[in-house]
Amino acid sequence: MADSSDAAGPTRALVIANPASGSHSPELVRDVVELCAAHLSRAELHLTTARGDATAFVRRALERPEGAPDLVVTIGGDGTVREVVQGLDGAAGRAALQVVPGGTGNSGYKMLWGDRPWTESLKAVLADSGPGGSARLRRLDLARLAETGNRVYLGACSGVIADALISAKDSPLRGRERYAKAFADSAKAYVPYPGRVVVDERVVHEGPTVLANVGGGRYRGGRFLVLPDSLLDDGLLDVCVIGGGVAATEVPGLTLDAAHMAHPATVYARGRSITVERTDGERLPLEHDGEYQYAIGASATFDVLPGALTAWAPTDPA
Repeated sequence: MADSSDAAGPTRALVIANPASGSHSPELVRDVVELCAAHLSRAELHLTTARGDATAFVRRALERPEGAPDLVVTIGGDGTVREVVQGLDGAAGRAALQVVPGGTGNSGYKMLWGDRPWTESLKAVLADSGPGGSARLRRLDLARLAETGNRVYLGACSGVIADALISAKDSPLRGRERYAKAFADSAKAYVPYPGRVVVDERVVHEGPTVLANVGGGRYRGGRFLVLPDSLLDDGLLDVCVIGGGVAATEVPGLTLDAAHMAHPATVYARGRSITVERTDGERLPLEHDGEYQYAIGASATFDVLPGALTAWAPTDPA
């Protein structure tokens, strides 16, 4: 599969959904499977049973000598997408990803399809992906988190955004409002950590750190435009660092429309390798793709993997 609008459309779909997710909708899953079955020769559903199950099942499905899926549709939030992306590692050119939003922030969907309804995007992939069609294949860059070996799809963030992920788990709200409330609440009590960010062996920031976001996708939480200049396929990773000169309580409002980019306490850079560190030796507060990284120590290094993931995207990104 090339990065092309001329590639043939999919023929066999594997649909992955997480029934344990707080946002799980049996009706949504049914509608997705029925839509795939109406257009393809095969539509298979797998409901995950445990953490890591989506990764393992996708890998096994792709190893089938016959009938392996060429389309993997993931239903859920950024965490579910994260697991599926791990399973697709090494499958670029054989199977492509399509995301159906069903989680809290759904930034992993928005980074490709914007605010289009999922029915519009999936129908484009299933029925309008040939020459001149409205869907095309793209080869997206991923990052490799050196400390775990995991692939990073949407992005990773230290500091207040990582803390907000923990707060969101206890919120009774749903959808993007859930994360927005958690972001604002976490910011009220947030104390910047002593940090350093190194891009291609060059220190770009050192000192009090509110957040350092590496990616990837432009949005976090579905609405916060943290990486406004990021491109998904330029062979580089972007990093945005907001230093202690910005009050954490100002960050949610500033990042709604990328106003943080004009603040002197913001550093924006890009490169092939980015290291985010906590300089006091304590554990770095970090998440990636909606998953808090409890096992990370004082630093995290991200290396770009150019064109590592094949995904469906609109022919016209507007």
